[in-house]
Amino acid sequence: MYVAFDQLPPEARVWIYQASRPLSGTEIVGMMPGLARFAEEWTSHGRTLLASGEFLHQQFLVIGLDEGVAGASGCSIDASVRFVAQLEQYLGVELLEKSRMAFLQAGTVQLLKRGELKEAVAAGTVGPDTFYFDNTLGTKGELDTHWPRPASETWLARYFGQEEKNGLLT
Repeated sequence: MYVAFDQLPPEARVWIYQASRPLSGTEIVGMMPGLARFAEEWTSHGRTLLASGEFLHQQFLVIGLDEGVAGASGCSIDASVRFVAQLEQYLGVELLEKSRMAFLQAGTVQLLKRGELKEAVAAGTVGPDTFYFDNTLGTKGELDTHWPRPASETWLARYFGQEEKNGLLT
């Protein structure tokens, strides 16, 4: 069953898919009915799931699921990945590819290949205060409060001579 994304509880599970390029407003508007239809029809072992989806920063597709109603199974997660793969084909954009990192710089999402990170840090292009989109977050609450956040507050802290321990810098 579809629910508005902002109505999902903080403990709702999220999956974040990063596009290989910014999506246009027209593309996003065109995808919303299909995204709502997917969420409406998404099931797990015949049980209806309370789900939603949203495009954020014109670069990220986020699918959310209230597991307090019913949890996702392997088959239902596979169904969501197939749906995302269909979106990739329709839009001509990569959403499932994970080798790029996203940073918010001057109000724009900038993508960086993982192999380019050390060079970007050395050049000062990416610094401890550069906002980083950690797409491994698991809940809507984390998405709402820690996405994006300064690179020094993520696993990237080690690149700035800082270490993260239990979410606190030491």
